[in-house]
Amino acid sequence: MLKLEPRPQPSQFWSLASPLLALAITVIIGVALFAALGKDPVRGLQVFFWEPIKTPYALGELMVKATPLLIIALGLAVCFRSNVWNIGAEGQFVIGAVFAGGVALTAGKTTGGWIVIAILLAGIVGGMLWAGITALLRDRFNASEILVSLMLVYVADMVLSYLVYGPWKDPAGYNFPQTKTFESVTQIPRLMAGSRVSIGLLIALAAAAALWIFLFRTRAGFAQQVGGLAPAAARYAGFSSRRALWVALLTSGGAAGLAGALEVAGPIGQLTPYVPAGYGFAAIIVAFVGRLHPVGMIFSAVLMSMFYIGGELAQSRLGLPKSITGVFQGLLLFTLLACDTLIAYRLRFTALQAGMKGAR
Repeated sequence: MLKLEPRPQPSQFWSLASPLLALAITVIIGVALFAALGKDPVRGLQVFFWEPIKTPYALGELMVKATPLLIIALGLAVCFRSNVWNIGAEGQFVIGAVFAGGVALTAGKTTGGWIVIAILLAGIVGGMLWAGITALLRDRFNASEILVSLMLVYVADMVLSYLVYGPWKDPAGYNFPQTKTFESVTQIPRLMAGSRVSIGLLIALAAAAALWIFLFRTRAGFAQQVGGLAPAAARYAGFSSRRALWVALLTSGGAAGLAGALEVAGPIGQLTPYVPAGYGFAAIIVAFVGRLHPVGMIFSAVLMSMFYIGGELAQSRLGLPKSITGVFQGLLLFTLLACDTLIAYRLRFTALQAGMKGAR
């Protein structure tokens, strides 16, 4: 018989080992899932964990997927560390893409390269404005940021659909719901020829470094976390919990909007109804698997992008449904939540002890 026994203090070992154990359990369950579906488990694992890294081009595609996940997760980490639960990063990602797309559509043949900076700034502003709605309702009316931010995701999707089916629809697009392809001058600069990896990767890594400095080396970062976690203590220390709320949501929204701008002006190159790719929701898993730490989130973003690419390959090579990506993401999240129990509790085997007492 197993018994959970509270630890005298949280385990530092399991705080780091829990994500690794969760990944191992996810892989084991994945093997059983492949076998249950009549697929070769070894081939299934190859598709998810080897195919995305076996060639330089595959590694580049992995980075393309990891970039928006990391950027969004970094913003969410500020929220979650401040005890602000922004679940609507997907909507902020979409509105950032809409704002960026609107700027990109103004470009012509003679537009200069400065338009790229304007596109990225527009994406940041769009994401911040959308997150600002949640901040305002939470600040003024104490509305739940979880519900408000989540419901705004669907509003953002409707805004995008209205534009691509309506006023921004490409007249020469054979009635497809999409804008015209953006001019080449709006394309986010790529790091190397023959790869879709853009400067967005460098921006994401720079943002990770900046977040580490902000959270762990500045007074403002300390105040941000205290303001969210302990408002009474923050007021006593002279920190503002309201400011923590606004900073957290605006930072998170701006990061998601930046990711949206990088996506539509990079790999996609136009606005379509398929801009929402689930990155905003997957980034929540990235943030928690990475322990809300910038370095940890870099690795978890790569892992999550492997699930995305592996899911796409599983469709074409193994005949599995598209939902297999979500299955692996959900498995990782739930196994992580289960394994995190070991941080505050230890397992004890009590059956043998009870049997020995009975024998006496």
